[in-house]
Amino acid sequence: MTESQIRPTESQYQLMARRRFLPLFLTQFFGAFNDNIFKQALIFYIAYSSTAEVAKYSKNFAILSVILLIVPFFLFSASAGQVADKFEKSVLVRWIKLFEIVIVSFGAVAFYYENVPMLMGLLFLLGTQSALFGPIKYSLLPQNLTDNELIGGNGMMELGTFLAILIGTILGGVLIGLDQGTVIVGVITCVVAVTGYLSSRFIPPAPSTAPDLKVSWNILSETWRIIEFTRGYHSVFLSILGISWFWSIGAAYLSLMPEFIKTDLGFNQYVADLIYALFTIGIASGSALCERLSGHKVEIGLVPFGSIGLTIFGVDFFFAAHSAPIVQANLQGIGAFIGYSGQFYFAYWRLMLDVFSLGVFGGFFIVPLYALVQSRSPVDHRSRVIAGNNIINAIVIVTVGLVNMGLGMAGLSIPYVLLVMALFNAVVAFYIYSLVPEFLMRFLVWILIHTIYKVDKQGMDKIPEQGPAVLVCNHVSFVDALVIGGCVSRPVRFVMYYKIFNIPVLNFVFRTAKAIPIASAKEDPSMLEQAFDHIADALEAGDLVCIFPEGRLTEDGNMNVFRTGVEKILQRTPVPVIPMALRGLWGSFFSCRGGKTMRGWPLRRLWSRVGLVAGDPVHASTATAPLLQEKVAALRGGQQMMGERAE
Repeated sequence: MTESQIRPTESQYQLMARRRFLPLFLTQFFGAFNDNIFKQALIFYIAYSSTAEVAKYSKNFAILSVILLIVPFFLFSASAGQVADKFEKSVLVRWIKLFEIVIVSFGAVAFYYENVPMLMGLLFLLGTQSALFGPIKYSLLPQNLTDNELIGGNGMMELGTFLAILIGTILGGVLIGLDQGTVIVGVITCVVAVTGYLSSRFIPPAPSTAPDLKVSWNILSETWRIIEFTRGYHSVFLSILGISWFWSIGAAYLSLMPEFIKTDLGFNQYVADLIYALFTIGIASGSALCERLSGHKVEIGLVPFGSIGLTIFGVDFFFAAHSAPIVQANLQGIGAFIGYSGQFYFAYWRLMLDVFSLGVFGGFFIVPLYALVQSRSPVDHRSRVIAGNNIINAIVIVTVGLVNMGLGMAGLSIPYVLLVMALFNAVVAFYIYSLVPEFLMRFLVWILIHTIYKVDKQGMDKIPEQGPAVLVCNHVSFVDALVIGGCVSRPVRFVMYYKIFNIPVLNFVFRTAKAIPIASAKEDPSMLEQAFDHIADALEAGDLVCIFPEGRLTEDGNMNVFRTGVEKILQRTPVPVIPMALRGLWGSFFSCRGGKTMRGWPLRRLWSRVGLVAGDPVHASTATAPLLQEKVAALRGGQQMMGERAE
C-alpha cells in the first residue's frame, strides 16, 4: 500500500477500525502480553516459592529476567533489521508468531515440571522473537500510516503495549499463585500465542523497501555498521539514546518494585501488582494524550516536558518511600496499603501518585521520540535504523541493569537506586538537549501555542511535505515566527528583522531554528546581502523559508505594503510560494502599538484564540509582491477579529 492510497484519519482511535493498523496493534498486544505474563509468572514463582530448589534462584532474579529478555536484542537486531528491509514484512511477522507458539509450548512443559533453568532459556527465546519482531512493527507504522497519523499510531501502539504489560504482569503474578498455577499459565500463554498468530494473518502486505539488499549474517560487524549508520542521523541517534534511557528507567521500576514492596514496605505481591498497574496505566494515558497535545504531528516539544516530569516525580518517589516505613505485620494486602490509617497514611497515596505520574510523563517522553525516529529515518534503511535503536536499547538497559545490581550488592537500598536514576535522568536530558537544542526550542514553542495562545490552524496540508518553498505571512507580533513554527510540521527557516532576532531568550529559539537575520540596505547593506545568500542556500537545500514581506510589525493592526524582496528571492531561486495569514494576534501581549509592546493591555489577552491560515501555492513566475499581499489579505479576512482591526 502506497502513501497516496492511504486516507488519513481524524483521530487516533479511528485507526482501530483500519486494517492497516488494527491487526498489527493486536499482534503487538498479544506478543507483549505473553512476554510479560511469562516473565512475571516466573519472577513471582521463584520469589515466593516455598520449594528450596526453586527459591535458590531468587537472589537478583528480577534484574536477571530483564537481562534475559534484553540481550537477544543486542545479538539478533542487526540481522532482523536487514531481513525486515529486504523481505515483505507481513509474511515475516507470521513466521515470527509461529516461533512464539513453539516457545510457549515448551514453556508450558517446563512450568509443569518446575524446570527453572529451562524456563530461563525459554525466557531468552521469547526475547529473541521480540527482537526479530521489533524492526518490523516500527517500520510498518510509517509504511502504513500518513505523517499526521504517525504520532497517534505510535501513541496507540504504546498504549496497547503497556496495557498488555499491565494485564500480563498482573495475571502472571495472580495466576501463578493459584492451585495448579503453573499449568494455568502454560495453557494461557499457548492460547494467546495462537491468537496473536491469527491476528497477524490480517496484516496487509508491506512491500520490501530494499529488495536488492545483501544480508550480512556477521553479528558483530553488522551491528557496528548499523550503529555507525544511525549515528549519521544526529537527531535520530540522540532520540534513540533517549528511548534507551527511558526503557532503562522503566525496567528498573518494574524489576525492583516487587522486592521494594515486600522488603521495604512489608506488603504482598498484590500491592506490587497495584504499583505495576498505576505505572503502566500512566504510560498508556500519557501515550494516548500525545496526539491531542501534539496536534496530530510529530511534536518533539513534548520530550523535555516528559523528562522534567520523570525527574520531579522520580525524586519525590524517593522522599515518599522514606516517609513510609515497613508496617508491623509483614506481607499485608492492597486493602491495608490503601487504607492504612497510621501516621504515614498519606505516604502510600503519595507513592501511588508518583508512580502514576512517572508513567504519564514517560508517555509524553517516549511517543514523540519513536515518531521522530520513524519519520526522519531513510525509507530504505528504516528497519535497520530501528534495529539500531533496539541494539542501543539493549546495551543501555543491560548496562544500567548491571549497575543497579551492583549498587544493590554494595548495600544501596532500592529507594536510593531509584533516586540515582531520577537524578541521572536530568543529566541525560541536559546532555541530549545541549547537543540538539531543537528539542528545547520546540518545547518553548509548544508552551507558547498551548498556554499563551490557543491556535486554530487551517490549510496546513497545503504546505509541501518535502522540497523547498517560501512562506509569506503578515507580521503582527514579536512571536509570529514561534506561532508559525509551532503549527508547521516541517522545520522552517525564518527571515526576521535583526532587532527581533536579538531579543533575549527568544534569540535562543531563533538561533536554534537557524533563523536568518536581515537588515535594511540603509542599516546594514552587508547583512542584507548575506541574508539573501543564506535564503538561496536554504532553498537549494530543500528547506522551507518564511519571510514577512512587510519588513516590520504593524503598529495599528493594518497590513503594511509588501516589499519587493520576495521577488528578488524568487528570481534567484524559483520555488512555490505559500501565502499565510495570522489572525487575532493584534492586541495581544506581544503585538505592538506605536513601536511599543502592548504591556498595558489586559492579561486576558495572553490566553486569546488566534488563527493561522495557509492558502494555495503560487507559482514563482506569477508571485509578485502585490499579488501575494492581496492573497494574504484575503486569508486574513477583511472583518475585525478578536481585537484585530480591519483593513
